[in-house]
Amino acid sequence: MVLASSSPRRAALLRLLGLTFTVHPVGDEAAGPAAEEAPVAPVGPGGAGAPGPAPSRDPVGAAAARARWLARAKADVAAPHHPGAVVIGADTIVVVDGASLGKPRDPAEAAGMLRQLSGRTHHVATGIAVVRAEWDLRLDDVTVTAVTFRPLSAEEIAAYVATGEPFDKAGGYGIQGRAAIFVERIEGDYYGVVGLPLAPLALLLRRAGVRVP
Repeated sequence: MVLASSSPRRAALLRLLGLTFTVHPVGDEAAGPAAEEAPVAPVGPGGAGAPGPAPSRDPVGAAAARARWLARAKADVAAPHHPGAVVIGADTIVVVDGASLGKPRDPAEAAGMLRQLSGRTHHVATGIAVVRAEWDLRLDDVTVTAVTFRPLSAEEIAAYVATGEPFDKAGGYGIQGRAAIFVERIEGDYYGVVGLPLAPLALLLRRAGVRVP
């Protein structure tokens, strides 16, 4: 089994399932130039090639479809390097005010993201994909979780940014880390917010012939 992700958090979550795997780091850029123009229509239950509903103008729905598409693209990038293996791809997008938040590039951008999230509800979409090329099998799914932050003071934001924790995370925070104290309410899949929703992933893996303990 192969995890097509450079995220240490996803690797740690996958270990919770008791599975043996190797890591093939794949970033957004590896999905190709089309990654920035991923389709916004939700993907049908048969996978990325299956028909889905008409394109949505809902930014959360669009982000969910894009996360799902990118997860599939990342798994497809890694799969040819691991013939016979089951390959897992994942992607996470944070949405607030109709805009997607990526990974902050510097402290100022990280602080700006946290100010946007302060005292408000945002949505975290995490797409997952499982590819087993030898079976010509491609499966995918997506979770969307609503996360509400309590109001954050300027001092709290500055102190959190200074830890360096925001910089490799979509939305500029890690719910499993020091930002846990910012969370007032969560509705949905906690593990999806961390980066790998385990329950839906286990279902996909079983469909791909993997024995999940």
